[in-house]
Parts: sequence; C-alpha cells; structure tokens
Amino acid sequence: MHSFHGAEKQTVEFCVSAMDMVTLALRFGPLTTSSQKQPIMSSLSRRDFQQQSLAGLLTWSLLDTLFSRDAFAREIKPIAAQWLAKLNAMSLDLKGKKLDPIEWQKQVEQLLSTVDLPEMLQFIDFEKLSQQAKPKERGELSLQAKLPQVEGLPTELVFGHQVFALNKDRSVVPHGHDNMATAFLILKGDFHGRHYDRLEDEKEFMIIKPTIDREFGPGAYSTVTDMKDNVHWFKAKTDGAFIFNIHVLSVKPGRTGRVYIDPNGEKISGERLRCKKINHTEAETLYG
Repeated sequence: MHSFHGAEKQTVEFCVSAMDMVTLALRFGPLTTSSQKQPIMSSLSRRDFQQQSLAGLLTWSLLDTLFSRDAFAREIKPIAAQWLAKLNAMSLDLKGKKLDPIEWQKQVEQLLSTVDLPEMLQFIDFEKLSQQAKPKERGELSLQAKLPQVEGLPTELVFGHQVFALNKDRSVVPHGHDNMATAFLILKGDFHGRHYDRLEDEKEFMIIKPTIDREFGPGAYSTVTDMKDNVHWFKAKTDGAFIFNIHVLSVKPGRTGRVYIDPNGEKISGERLRCKKINHTEAETLYG
C-alpha cells in the first residue's frame, strides 16, 4: 500500500478537505470563522494559499471530469441500445418467418446507416477492448464485447455478437454461410471487402459470382444471408483494424455454420467462379 509523506500528504489531505469545502460552499456560501466573520482563506499564508488553491483546482477538475463522463455515459447507452434492440426485433422476425432474408438485409443495412460510431464505441467500451487485443499471426482474433444492461435492450438477444481484431494483411478468410444471417460494421481501420452470391453447391465445389469489391472504412457495413451476398472475405489494410459482427444462427431448423472456399477458382461463363471447398486451416494458410 502506498504511504504519503511531506508535501504529498498535505496535498492529499487538502484534496479531501477541498471536496468538503466545495460541497459546503455550494450549499451555504463562503466559509467564515465564528468570531471574526472573515473568510477562512484570509488566515492562510501566500504559500499555503497557492498550494491549496492548486490542489483544489485539481480536485474540482477531477470531479468535473468524472461527473461529465458519467452524464455522457448515461446519455450514450440508451441511444446505442436503441438500434441493437431494433436489430434484435428484426432478427426475431427473420427466425419467425415474418421477414424474408433479403428484406432483413435491407432493413439491417438501413439501421446500420444510422449508427453513430463514437456512440457505439463508447457503448461496447471499445478502448478497453482494443487495448487487450493481440491480433493473431493469421486470420482474425475474436473478442467478446460485453453489452451493458440498459433500459430498452433485451437481456437475451436472438443474435450473437463479437469483435474481430486484425493487423495489416490479415483476413477474415473467404467463407460462405449455411442457414445464417450476419452483418459487419467496421469499427476502426480500413479493409478490402469482397462479397459473392452463392449460386450452386456441388459436393467439393461452390459456384459463386462477385457482387461487392470495394474499400470499407470506419462506419461502413455489409450483410449476408443464404439468399444474397452469402460469401465474403475481408482483408485488413491497416494495423489495429476492428469489425463488429452480429450473427443469427439457425434461421430455420437444420445445420448452421461456415463453409470455407478458395475463391481463386475456375472461371466459367457469366462471371461465375467454380471454387473448391476447403477447411478452416487451409483457408487461413492461403488467405489468413
């Protein structure tokens, strides 16, 4: 345990008394002695006054910062939680067959376009999360962001969520999705993102067609379902790149999960590619 000595102890003691003085001053006005009715501050030497004034200013600055941050956090949480609650409702409708997959993508992308990125980062405590991240030598590191419990956000969400951390030239490797609906939101860094429609499956191959091939920066987003843009591949162009991912598993009864492919496949008619299905280890070796 740290022990205080000399001037350090005086400063700490004054910080405590300064907090009391601020509170009393706000409630009762300037403090005076009972006999002279003069401000207590007048009995201090110039040196003591300067030392204690500095400590008091530091204390008040600290209190003001803490109060401001707390008020800011209280304001941010309901706003950020609102769009997550809407996303949860849409995903429930998707699983309940009240919303078809392509309509889910349209509505989710509209919702993602309204996200205030600084609010989102504050909501998931991104600063703390990113400081703990040690990206892998290949592929993406999956981090679990704990969502705070706030009014309006269900405690049990129908979708899963995670944050992917990658360094430059590392990838969320090329893969398709079976019986899933997912969305990406870029939190930090730049990516080269590619999507493909999944047209046909053979035993060892998948027929795909390119649909999206562009740069993705902070705030950019994309979605995936069995019906549209089912295969994707995101390669980081900068160190310290992060993606917020949500995923709805088992949209309908049956198998759910990833299907890895090598997109450097045989070119066939109509911009289509016949790509070999591979396992996760092979995908990370080739593209991670």
